[in-house]
Amino acid sequence: MSLIIPKDYDPKLSIRDTEAAIRFIRENFQDEFGQELHLQRMSAPMFVDKSTGLNDNLNGIEKPVSFDMKGMPGETIEVVHSLAKWKRLALKKYGFGLHEGLYTNMNAIRKDEDLDNFHSIYVDQWDWEKIITKEERTEQTLKATVRQIFKVIKRIEKELWYLYPDAVYQLPDDIHFVTTQELEDRWPDLTPMEREDKIAKEMGAVFVMKIGDKLKRSGKPHDGRAPDYDDWSLNGDIIFWYKPLQKKLEISSMGIRVSPESMKYQLEQAGATDREKLPFHKMLLNGELPYTIGGGIGQSRLCMLLLGKAHVGEVQASIWPKEMLKKCEAAHIQIL
Repeated sequence: MSLIIPKDYDPKLSIRDTEAAIRFIRENFQDEFGQELHLQRMSAPMFVDKSTGLNDNLNGIEKPVSFDMKGMPGETIEVVHSLAKWKRLALKKYGFGLHEGLYTNMNAIRKDEDLDNFHSIYVDQWDWEKIITKEERTEQTLKATVRQIFKVIKRIEKELWYLYPDAVYQLPDDIHFVTTQELEDRWPDLTPMEREDKIAKEMGAVFVMKIGDKLKRSGKPHDGRAPDYDDWSLNGDIIFWYKPLQKKLEISSMGIRVSPESMKYQLEQAGATDREKLPFHKMLLNGELPYTIGGGIGQSRLCMLLLGKAHVGEVQASIWPKEMLKKCEAAHIQIL
């Protein structure tokens, strides 16, 4: 557990006003985001059958919360880590067409999360997925989509400012792009997260691209990425420099999804070729699923960013260690 206590922190809004602002952000962002990217809101599962291979393996070391159920003896049910693979299957199952997509409210429990100002064991995000052509699996498509998302965030910032002018954190006007290899080449002696802090502070808002494969200098990935949804050469994270905590704040992880060829390569690199036997992976390798782009946008993270909050617990109800709660209370950080 780590915690940053900003000096002379002033939360600006009361808890009740914060809750009203959270409702405004959540309701308006999802509507405008859906319209901008031509996405339809769909219902999604909170848990999946382990044997389907639909759950997100994240970095491969986190264990999902699991249980058994009376109606399915002998089967293991897992609370989702994310809906990365479920969404792609849903687009095929529900008959979505080219350049159509879906978004959904995703709620997850990540019990192995390291808790700090930004991380909770409760994850709430808008998961989204959209069908593209094989020819559109390009960096140009990826960057254009990032700019669309950034535009919606800026629009919500402006609308929120009219309601709470003293409480809204001002975001930069543009988003920039950089690859993980460019970051390693520039700051080889720093850790990947230190590099992200550096570039975020310099640029204000940046999309860090190509996460998952090994870098040339260190021979290690910039960060962990599951091998069976994002294409490691066509993905990235949207991050902002967050002055209240003097740290970078990640809002979204997204990317163009794996093709049969790239998934086969990435499964080999990750030593996870055993997944090729799972139902989802068989369908993908056989070319039965559409080419897509997708990702997740943190709901509480976005609220925290726009409202200038010091701790994600100010915008979501979760469970926190007693020591962290005491420190937050002493610093006037109002944990829900």
